[in-house]
Amino acid sequence: MSADTTEPRVGPRVSGALPSGEAEIDVRAVSKRFTSRRRDTLALSEIDLGIRKQEFVTLLGQSGCGKTTLLRILAGLTQPTSGEVTIAGRPLWRGVHRDDDALRKLGLVFQDANLFPWYSVEDNIALPLQLRKVDKRQRLRRAHELSELVGLNGFEKVLPRELSGGMRQRVAIARALSYSPDILLMDEPFGALDAMTRDKMNMELQRIAQTTQATVVFVTHSIGEAVFLADRVVLLSARPGRIRSITDVDAPHPRPLEFTSEPDFQEKVLELRRQLTEDEELAGQQGGLAE
Repeated sequence: MSADTTEPRVGPRVSGALPSGEAEIDVRAVSKRFTSRRRDTLALSEIDLGIRKQEFVTLLGQSGCGKTTLLRILAGLTQPTSGEVTIAGRPLWRGVHRDDDALRKLGLVFQDANLFPWYSVEDNIALPLQLRKVDKRQRLRRAHELSELVGLNGFEKVLPRELSGGMRQRVAIARALSYSPDILLMDEPFGALDAMTRDKMNMELQRIAQTTQATVVFVTHSIGEAVFLADRVVLLSARPGRIRSITDVDAPHPRPLEFTSEPDFQEKVLELRRQLTEDEELAGQQGGLAE
């Protein structure tokens, strides 16, 4: 077994911890190591990050930096090797078991909408409620409410194959919101969409986040998307992923597309690009990044 035990110098380690009681999501000294017969890989190293209620935080970084791994840890899909995650003051993990009350606060959206092709829009949206044994009349009423919220009013009986990629992602967002989670975790949900549809979905997501008052953690490869959406952009360094920087974006939501032409937006994008380029150059000098 080959070991990946070194921690290359790719910029300073930054703590994103918040004072006690301020964080709805609290990540303390979280590291993740993946071990197999052939390889031992340190994916994340000593992450400290607090996220406030109703805050919109984007996770940014180059491929292999651990963005998705961190999101999966927040979602309870991957257990950290060390450290602790608390959701509204409750530990997400108790030994090897996840805390059900903490999990109920989380909604998940991935790049692939993962809709059941034989279910209609309303049935896909209502599926989490069906699994929770909610009465059919109640769950269909909720599905119609959410269809309207995400701009799918009138498409409730349509099958996924009849929808565009952007519309399928709207269904996925509505499904994640079906049981009214406090926190929405999103892993590059618009990465496969064309540029114009992606812009439209970013506008819609701001509106949905404001309407539902959800806390949002959003993974992206796009610097512009990260700055456009976020209250704070958390930049992860090359592997092992550490917090490289945290950038505050003070413009009020919802932000129009014209925000991308403003000097403050452009300055933040340029600075984050400079940091990413510096990380890539340093990582290249130290042997490059594994996939």
